[in-house]
Amino acid sequence: MYSNKTDLQEVMLHMKIVSVDIFLLDGGSPGWRPIVCRVNTDEGVSGYGEASVGFDTGASASYSMIKEVAPFVIGMDPMATEAVWNKMYTQTFWAQGGGTIMFSAISAIDMACWDIKAKALNLPLYKLLGGKCREKLRSYASQLQFGWGKGMVFDRGYKTEDLVEHSLKAVAEGFDAIKINFITYDGNGNRLGFLKGPIMPGTRALIEERVKAVREAVGDGVDIIVENHARTDAVSAVEMSQIIKPYGIMFMEETCTPMNLQVLETVRNHSAVLQAGGERVYGKYHYANLIKKDIFQVYQPDLGTCGGITEAMKIASMADAVDAGIQIHVCASPIAIAASLHVEASLPNFVIHEHHVTNRSENNIRLGAYDYQPDGCGFCHVPELPGIGQELSRWAMDHALQKETVKGE
Repeated sequence: MYSNKTDLQEVMLHMKIVSVDIFLLDGGSPGWRPIVCRVNTDEGVSGYGEASVGFDTGASASYSMIKEVAPFVIGMDPMATEAVWNKMYTQTFWAQGGGTIMFSAISAIDMACWDIKAKALNLPLYKLLGGKCREKLRSYASQLQFGWGKGMVFDRGYKTEDLVEHSLKAVAEGFDAIKINFITYDGNGNRLGFLKGPIMPGTRALIEERVKAVREAVGDGVDIIVENHARTDAVSAVEMSQIIKPYGIMFMEETCTPMNLQVLETVRNHSAVLQAGGERVYGKYHYANLIKKDIFQVYQPDLGTCGGITEAMKIASMADAVDAGIQIHVCASPIAIAASLHVEASLPNFVIHEHHVTNRSENNIRLGAYDYQPDGCGFCHVPELPGIGQELSRWAMDHALQKETVKGE
């Protein structure tokens, strides 16, 4: 990128953030509006970051929060990622209380700074994170209760035969691991809701029927991950773990509310299967409390909400110190997908990569300049381009639902 070593050193010493562009993207449906920022420098190097609150509710709030936080980093050195992160965390008052929206803004800007840092050095990001620990990342097909196709109109898997069909599609594409929320829908296709206390006999039978059918269909050579989306409490989560144990479950994900440490500890101590979680946990301090109690065997920080790459690497190191694994939570635009591949490739305690059904949608793919899909054997590969190896497409920027630029005075 630069003609000689002196030019590069000069850039690294004097580069400053001059503006932040913010985009609320058109993901093809009201429930999918990714939020991306582009941090720009006076040396012409820009970096992209994402706030992973694009699905369900919160996208507009996250978009607005990046506007509020951006002025704090104008004039700062993007190469000084620790200093940038600490200013956003310590000088915005509410950040120290945690929370999705504030941490999503910090995460997006932090991710963009790491993208700038690697681009300025003309290196793929993983080189700055310790280098590759692996050449390819085992991946799983995620959220098969919504189908396994190419569109954003989900094929609701409320019939047992639907879940089997979706699972077999993924396995036929080379995946040897899948994830399903078996309690998203009841037997009639309505939302099952929150399971509180002992599980009713009909629901018990429905859960077992579904899990058993999927296991028999895919065989013993495919891992099954069970997603709960925190729709069980301590009693129903433990009971559900007993129902599904005979079917060789890799782990249960997000059984209970991440805000109640005591409940999570109860499930961890009494569950019949391994526990995973963390997508709705923000910052190293909250993670430290979970890790001290050995709450999960697999921790799942989201780069777009946990505090960005700076914080994710610290969380991963804390987990590694107690022999716990890391699987980055990925339900995002092509920006955070690419960044997640770099982080996971560099981690010694990486477990598996999440390939969400949304990542296959043309409406999502068109938001990025590049499309990083798994190979035909169910493995993903880390981008080799400078930075995170991804940028917003021209289409994404031209068709953004909202966009604006924050500049210095």
